[in-house]
Amino acid sequence: MPALNAGLQGQTKMAKVLLTIRIMPESPDIDLKGLEKKASGIIQKFEGKITKAEISPVAFGLKAIDLTFLVDEKKGDTEPLENALRELEGVNSAEVTYVTRAVG
Repeated sequence: MPALNAGLQGQTKMAKVLLTIRIMPESPDIDLKGLEKKASGIIQKFEGKITKAEISPVAFGLKAIDLTFLVDEKKGDTEPLENALRELEGVNSAEVTYVTRAVG
């Protein structure tokens, strides 16, 4: 069997990571579809591929945007992405709410 693994020595196969980021707007008056579009653009610049976008009720008429996307594991830390999303006009907060490796 050593011959089968000979070509893989020293190589590490990187997986994809499936993430969900929750974006909380500053108020219920924010244009969520417009904000979703801007956030999606930032995620794509981070080399993420959006797989799902949902607008979820939170409380008192306030709704959050939950964006789920795939990104290469080699991207590492999501802090730069979260910071870029927080800088969007109308965003109160942006944080990763779910992370898992998607191998295959």
